Amino acid sequence: MKKIMFVPVLLALAACATKSNINDDKVFFAFDSAEITDAAKKDLHDQSRYMKKHTDKNVVLEGHCDERGSTEYNLALGALRAGNAAHVMIKDGIEPERIKTISYGKENPQYPGSGEKIWAKNRNVTTKTKTK
Repeated sequence: MKKIMFVPVLLALAACATKSNINDDKVFFAFDSAEITDAAKKDLHDQSRYMKKHTDKNVVLEGHCDERGSTEYNLALGALRAGNAAHVMIKDGIEPERIKTISYGKENPQYPGSGEKIWAKNRNVTTKTKTK
């Protein structure tokens, strides 16, 4: 009986574990979308847990896009992606003043090259941590 109860306890502890660092964490988006997926939401909840534990940290959420589309369109889409990510963290109880957003659109690709595999990597919000 102890073995049966031990496994759920381990699973519960793992679910409550806080990340040791969220700098450069990324959440990804579908083409032409700023919708927060379930996977992105889980990652953002993990980041919120980190922020609650590390009250000396603020974040900058950087919105990125792939190279397709106009500069203006991608700047707006990157801003929407970063804003939607911030909204999830705020709903999790993170103070809005601890979160800044910026959009790089397609102007600052994190991964060089073209093609769907590269484009998919560049469609993200990247979290940067800053000490207050």
